[in-house]
Amino acid sequence: MKKILLIIILQFLCISHLYADDNFEDEFTEWLIKNDHTQYLKQNECYGCDVNTATLKCFDKDGEPKKQCWMHGKWRRSNSESNEHNLDINFFKSAEIPWGTKPNRDTLLYYLFRYLEIENQSDRAGSKASKNPYKFEISLRSDDDKTLKKVRKAMNKTSILSYLLYEDGKITIDEITPKDRFGIIYKDDTQYTSASVGKSLVSYVTGHAVCKGYINGVDHRLNDWPLLENTLFYDQKLINLLNMATGHHKYADFNLKTNKYPTNANKNTVEFHLKKGVFKNSKKAKNKYQYTNFLSNLLINYVWFKSEGKFQDLLDEIFVDKAKIEHDAWFLKMNDRNVKMNNRNNTILKEYEVKDEDGPLRYSFRASRYDYLRIAKAMLDDWQNDTCVGKYLKTIRELRIPKNHKWKDEKSHDLNSKAYAGKFHTNYSGMAKRNVMGMSGYGGQSIMIDFDKGRINVINSIHTDYNWKKLAHSVIKKGK
Repeated sequence: MKKILLIIILQFLCISHLYADDNFEDEFTEWLIKNDHTQYLKQNECYGCDVNTATLKCFDKDGEPKKQCWMHGKWRRSNSESNEHNLDINFFKSAEIPWGTKPNRDTLLYYLFRYLEIENQSDRAGSKASKNPYKFEISLRSDDDKTLKKVRKAMNKTSILSYLLYEDGKITIDEITPKDRFGIIYKDDTQYTSASVGKSLVSYVTGHAVCKGYINGVDHRLNDWPLLENTLFYDQKLINLLNMATGHHKYADFNLKTNKYPTNANKNTVEFHLKKGVFKNSKKAKNKYQYTNFLSNLLINYVWFKSEGKFQDLLDEIFVDKAKIEHDAWFLKMNDRNVKMNNRNNTILKEYEVKDEDGPLRYSFRASRYDYLRIAKAMLDDWQNDTCVGKYLKTIRELRIPKNHKWKDEKSHDLNSKAYAGKFHTNYSGMAKRNVMGMSGYGGQSIMIDFDKGRINVINSIHTDYNWKKLAHSVIKKGK
């Protein structure tokens, strides 16, 4: 029972900030109408339509207003506020799909739209598309390949949006959700949420900051940022922050331990949490692994501080010059509107001005499906070419620490791995001695890199309802 509870909490908390009392159904219907997806709209015949007014008003046969109606073979728009899609959507009490549920296709489609729209309300800190994006070599497996058959079956029965397998320097499996499933929203250029995969990308950015000389290695002590003074993080080694072992467990588990304001770290700035929230005057306990969302936000903002005005150059060097992304990619960034929306139940401070120096950057990251693979390939190249950043990746791998879970679930990405290496999961079952490092995020986001065999697997998904062990772990371990 304890194991099940932990998994539910982990999946629930790793998503980007969401608002449980926001309703996007009207916006979703409006989007369906605007993009001419009439197959998802009710073809209501118009009764008593007033076509002489500036805005068409539609009514059903009982005189009730309709948002749109089918008249003379065309869709007619109305100024009504009623929802007239024909989808069977199950609305959950939480703002995201709860772990362990089995939502139908229509519900998944709606929440896919919702997740993207919510994150569109945040500001951005990232890079524009490269003028010379990296072009992958393609050598696809044959249609009778067993792994490909499993992927295609899952693509049509689960919430998987994209599946990419890279091996021997080429893409060998490349599958995307069909249009009649989620393809009206998710396409090759859709910048999709990484959820907690973004934590690993924060670590990769940190490695570049180390190699640029902004930070003096993983043993660098955090005693040079005024925001950290009078908190448990002051004078700690960087590696403790990377390994989520800062002795913070009294104040936070997955999220923050408070009933005075939102427990999700993504809803307030770093400055708020350190100077007004749970970490104000906090005291360090014994270092031990405790997965906590806040630490990744703290780290990306520390890198911003240490880069001394060159943070944008740092991001561009990674994503534009090295990964050669095809579309824009970015970390989310809090703004005044986010704070106001998030903190209606905040008893400390409901709204405030968000400043760059106060730590508004979040670990949440968005990129297109091929760009996630481009970034993962950049990591692989760094490792195999033994670059400075490659040495950083090897160092955090060597300094990995055990998760010390008293339970295991080999079918779960988070619980299969037994160790944590600088915001990467490692020591997977059957691969503990291999240099395999993974990234995991809410909703089934998964990237695994086998640095020894040069194999990468990238999965984007709406919900964790696919067999990760068969589609990710086994493919990385065996190639099939």
